Amino acid sequence: MFFEYNNISLYYEKYGNSKNVIIILPGWGDTRKTFNYLIDLLKDYYTIYILDYPGFGNSKFPNKNLTIYDYSDLIYEWINYLNLDDPILIGHSFGSRIIITLTGYYNYKFSNIIIIDGAGIKPKKTLKSKIRSTTYKFLKKLKIFLPKKLQIKYLNYLFNYFASTDYKNLDEKMRKTFKNVVNEDLTFYLKDIKSKVLLIWGENDIDTPVRDCMIMHENIEASEYVILKNLTHFSYLENPILIFKIIMSQLN
Repeated sequence: MFFEYNNISLYYEKYGNSKNVIIILPGWGDTRKTFNYLIDLLKDYYTIYILDYPGFGNSKFPNKNLTIYDYSDLIYEWINYLNLDDPILIGHSFGSRIIITLTGYYNYKFSNIIIIDGAGIKPKKTLKSKIRSTTYKFLKKLKIFLPKKLQIKYLNYLFNYFASTDYKNLDEKMRKTFKNVVNEDLTFYLKDIKSKVLLIWGENDIDTPVRDCMIMHENIEASEYVILKNLTHFSYLENPILIFKIIMSQLN
């Protein structure tokens, strides 16, 4: 199924027929398919809606750059379109950014929220990352000493060496959007979230470390957290049955 809004065609799927509804917001680059196992566990108890973000899965990326506020606006309009009464929100990684923006910036109300290894806290730059960034910028300037026919090749080499894997794997028209999203620090909005929030975190998460979980917990008034031993940023894939049990315990 597709939802059309603001020149974006958003693909989504529905599972189950319960009056109680869960909306799953995946991580960046993931699609509805990465949650298949967890959906199979939940759909006998809840109606599940899950989507593909623009640029991933069956949703085409629009001919414009997006911000986290564009994504959040899109998701809120989609929820209104579905005419859902206070759905439960489950967000993994990038999905957490949308949830924080919806509830902390726009102040939309949802009774129950579950964040799994969530993003939204801008990491502090380490000395190593600062040196790497400075080196990249300096080396780019050296292109002026090369013949014009070699400059593009030189810049491409630097890009492939210094850019992150996530960034390199993106279509060129999505890279500005990716930078818009990851450079937005949402910490300030956490204190304005009034929903009940459960934070589920893998103790070995290196993408959004446990430190981020603690920052969210300290700033979200009605929050609790669970740290899962030996699991990483993709805890819901590594042990979906455990995640399912925690979700059911929280919601019941």
